Amino acid sequence: MTSNEQSNVESNYHEKLTEIANFLLGWQGPIVLATHVDPDGDAVGSTLTLNRALKIMGKSTIVSLVVPNFLEFLPQPNELVPQIDFSLAESLLITLDAATASRVAGVTMESAKMTINIDHHGTNELFGDYSLIDPNKAATALIIKDLVEHLGVSWNQDLSIPCLTGILTDTGFLTFANTSPDALQAVAALLSTGLNYAELTDRLQWRPKEYYVLLAQVMSTVDFALDDRVILARVTDQMRSGPGGALLDSEDFIGLIRYAEGTSIAVLLKERGTTTKVSIRTRHGVSAQKICLGLGGGGHIVAAGATVDAGIDATQDLVLQAIAEELEEAPPNNKQ
Repeated sequence: MTSNEQSNVESNYHEKLTEIANFLLGWQGPIVLATHVDPDGDAVGSTLTLNRALKIMGKSTIVSLVVPNFLEFLPQPNELVPQIDFSLAESLLITLDAATASRVAGVTMESAKMTINIDHHGTNELFGDYSLIDPNKAATALIIKDLVEHLGVSWNQDLSIPCLTGILTDTGFLTFANTSPDALQAVAALLSTGLNYAELTDRLQWRPKEYYVLLAQVMSTVDFALDDRVILARVTDQMRSGPGGALLDSEDFIGLIRYAEGTSIAVLLKERGTTTKVSIRTRHGVSAQKICLGLGGGGHIVAAGATVDAGIDATQDLVLQAIAEELEEAPPNNKQ
């Protein structure tokens, strides 16, 4: 987290960690775990790690989660359900990596008996009966690692592989600015469980052949704006309707265009009928978080997103306007 990042971090992190661990140790009822819509590696990794730790403790759990294609190797057989339609009146609900209650997928939150909110986004709304929020953590998986250790559960590869997945994917395989000493120490500790690091990092980058056809389509939309400070690409409904269209929910595309030389901001627009999902990545002190907050979304300083209730063309205009305003406020040495 940088000094400019909006933060609802709780200063008593370690006290909250102990409090939530003790609560979970004493909880005797069913536990439901859920994460945000369009789950990424951190969302999936954090959820699976905590679920398996709770199972080791003898807890009764159910996980509502639909994993993206590239992470389908992580869940165990019958570990997940796509949706929970029954009331959670007797259940403890744990939400992971979701900054707002409205982004939690697959459950009816208001029906839960109790809710624990665990996240690393500075814009987290601190919903739930308990919340454990730390934007200083590079990934929610790092918070889950702390929690697993407070619960007294011993690490094995069933826990360490998804936990490491969360850390790697949220730090760009340890290349992003959020790669902290804390993250590196956690990776070293997880590697000590004997997992095959080269195999995992290789597997996380596998993509089916249809992906590369779609990649060509997305890259054909690349454009530049605002004196070439901004690179943009699009995912359209027409692309999505073709073979392998579900693969277009991947964040790979924004990860590729973000490295365009001379740019400070990368924008990926995903058309979804009458709405448009926006993903933004930044460098040079430009705040993706501030841009996306203005669009009704949120996130981190260098990686944020929003869903805009407008078509893709109108959304692009709104995004460029918000970016232009942010660039005007950027430090002088970051303006070109």
